[in-house]
Amino acid sequence: HTHTELINVCVCVCVCVCVVCSKQGFNDIGYHNPSIKTPTLDKLAAEGVTLENYYVQPICTPSRSQLLTGRYQIHTGLQHSIIRPSQPNCLPPHMDTLPERLRQAGYSTHMVGKWHLGFYRKACLPTRKGFDSFFGSLTGSVDYYSSCDGPGLCGYDLHHDEGVAWGQEGKYSTLLFTQRARRILEEANVDVLLQAVHTPLQPPKTYIYPYRDMANVARRKFAAMVSTVDEAVRNVTYALRKYGYYKNSIIIFSTDNGAQPFTGGSNWPLRGRKGTYWEGGVRGVAFVHSPLLKRRRRISKDLLHITDWFPTLVNLAGSQGLDGFDVWPTISEGKESPRQEILHNIDPLHRPPAQTMKWEPDRHPPPGPESEPQPVWDTSIQAAIRVGDWKLLTGDPGHGDWVLPSLLGRWWNLERTFSSHSRSKHQNVWLFNITADPYERQDLAHQRPDVVQQLLARLAYYNQTAVPVYFPPDDPRANPSHHSGAWVPWVEDEEEEEKYQGVYKKEKNVKKKKKKKKCRLCKLKSFFLKLNTGMMSNRI
Repeated sequence: HTHTELINVCVCVCVCVCVVCSKQGFNDIGYHNPSIKTPTLDKLAAEGVTLENYYVQPICTPSRSQLLTGRYQIHTGLQHSIIRPSQPNCLPPHMDTLPERLRQAGYSTHMVGKWHLGFYRKACLPTRKGFDSFFGSLTGSVDYYSSCDGPGLCGYDLHHDEGVAWGQEGKYSTLLFTQRARRILEEANVDVLLQAVHTPLQPPKTYIYPYRDMANVARRKFAAMVSTVDEAVRNVTYALRKYGYYKNSIIIFSTDNGAQPFTGGSNWPLRGRKGTYWEGGVRGVAFVHSPLLKRRRRISKDLLHITDWFPTLVNLAGSQGLDGFDVWPTISEGKESPRQEILHNIDPLHRPPAQTMKWEPDRHPPPGPESEPQPVWDTSIQAAIRVGDWKLLTGDPGHGDWVLPSLLGRWWNLERTFSSHSRSKHQNVWLFNITADPYERQDLAHQRPDVVQQLLARLAYYNQTAVPVYFPPDDPRANPSHHSGAWVPWVEDEEEEEKYQGVYKKEKNVKKKKKKKKCRLCKLKSFFLKLNTGMMSNRI
């Protein structure tokens, strides 16, 4: 995925506009990084409440599912990965969604942008999950001009309600989505999602010029796409004022996961990237702007999570079955957040094969009847949890790099190749005090074994409530070539559900490849050759 990711705007008379921007990193907004030109977002944040201790999930589908259901992904079966275009999977049918609850309360609900929550049956479509209308893409990474989801199976992916919106090739999707949102505001209250800044990196050329001094081409294009998002939000905000909704509006802006440095995004100075459970993958850019806020023009450092929007927007304080909290008093009045912990995830599939491990501190107590506590958690399982100031990671959290914007691209790859990972090669437990060490530079796992044990016990507690992971294999019937070249539902609603038993994993090639001897000098020569070629070809 090189697409910049989603913007979700929640508009509720009250109008809630929820803008979710896909794959926008911590360092990809003007009020964190002045080199990124986002005057509209900066102004809205400055006049509202900026959320500086706000968390999302590290990839698209889990964040969107938690936004719409208010539940952790361990409770929806979506623990493992995204929902791929050909995968017969979607949101569980028995769960209420945010738009369904808003519609029950009398609001009209409309979605514009990227769905990425499955569509193999019509029952999975946005209009069957509570939205009155839908205009956007069903898959996760669509070309901004051709609406083709690639680079594998290429299928046309622009839909209006439950039909294919043919004839829009050559038109920039962010512009189409903004126009659609403004038309909706002429008629009704809306819940809107706009698509950006997910890959592919395809900003209009006029937006690239202000970033012409950026040496890195991917970074330049990514920044330009963030500016298209800024303009889209400006146009939607203008429409709110024009049609008389602004005084009773709530604008929520949120990223859906951290940035991907490979494709120009930046999480600096946070550690990690999209797809990892380091802060760079899960700490989100977010703010709330509304005339209804009682205390405005401030920064909130209260702990918040993307699951909190569901109960907050439908005012379900203490609701049974939800993992989110009603945090409106925290945002509007500055009261203490009811949230004290976040389960980032437990993915039992992401672990070394046939390996079970328990965590042991450096120092062992003297032998005795109580000296060998029973392990409460298999630390080879990928999991992460935040409790108060403390954050615990187990298993493989993903690449834990700190990537300067100036090192994006090939140099970072070379640096990672030559870095010595011997110290953490077999490590499977990390502990950080995030309040004191937000950049995760000092691992305290062996200094505070008592805290490690407490957080491992919390993981075990949450795991007792987890449903089985559902990750079925791709269905060849989904191929767009069978459906006039478009991505559409391919299983009839009348067709009996055949639940895949177990968990699908792609078979690895049985043939063992001979390992080539590492030649660091060869890699350096190759790197500088490519660097020189790239610099010559990327000049403007």
